[in-house]
Amino acid sequence: MPDPLLVICPVSEPMKDRLAPYFDLYYLNDIRDIGAWGQEHSNARQILTDGHFGVTPDVMTALPNLSMISCYGVGYDNIDTAVCTARGIVATHTPDVLNAEVATSAIMLLMACYRELLRDQHWAKTGLWAEHGVAPLTRSLDNRPIGILGMGRIGQEIARKLAPWSPEILYHTRTPKNVPFEHLPDLVEMARRVEALIVITPGGAGTQHLVNQNVIEALGPEGTLINVARGSVVDEGAMIDALIDGRLGWAGLDVFENEPHIPERLRKLKNVVLTPHIGSATVECRAAMGNLAIDNLLQFQRDGAVKTPVPECQ
Repeated sequence: MPDPLLVICPVSEPMKDRLAPYFDLYYLNDIRDIGAWGQEHSNARQILTDGHFGVTPDVMTALPNLSMISCYGVGYDNIDTAVCTARGIVATHTPDVLNAEVATSAIMLLMACYRELLRDQHWAKTGLWAEHGVAPLTRSLDNRPIGILGMGRIGQEIARKLAPWSPEILYHTRTPKNVPFEHLPDLVEMARRVEALIVITPGGAGTQHLVNQNVIEALGPEGTLINVARGSVVDEGAMIDALIDGRLGWAGLDVFENEPHIPERLRKLKNVVLTPHIGSATVECRAAMGNLAIDNLLQFQRDGAVKTPVPECQ
């Protein structure tokens, strides 16, 4: 008889088809009383979720035999790994398979800001070109000093994809990495030295508002802030204030503090490019992420092992 699997995140039809022979799928948004469900399905050992929904404490408490959480995504800051390790619960995620797409999204936002893509599209579509002549000049992306906050797998992929533009790359992490770029232990100093700051560090309490007012002001009126990490890493209010009054030049943002809600003040600005958390949202990438999330579930079901545990559970 298939095991019960609690599903907390949206899943594609191919994922459902692959899971169906091994699990009875129960969706959290269909369950009125998670405590009663946990008692009725006391043999439920596994959860499928994603980085946005995570697993709330009440859900973890309701499943006394919970042994494994598969996160459909690389970020897992909405899963309490301290509780997982205390209870012996293995949490997994889907690293590597989304590196290239998130890096491409970061560069897309960077180029859109530097070359004023939205402004010039408006210039072409509304007839301003015919009425007023050529659009104002933009900025070249070639040979620019660019800072990367976070130099893990995706940060390194961003650096690799930036190579054709011959940037000077600086990076900030808690400890230096084995990469051919200059490490800056002081984030404010790095922001002062670069024209663009790309944020790709994990979310969570340890990085809450790491990009604060001091960092934003050090980046300055000619600076560009790109965030493809988590909205919590940037002090959104301080960023908006700086974009409005000119202390920060541009921002390209794929993530926000209170998703899916974006402050109206931010949505109205002309010096921003906003996307709805689509850094990894291609058909190919999401299929690879889904397959890896399911691989972890099936491997654990077979022998208690997993392919890609989060660092805290290794």
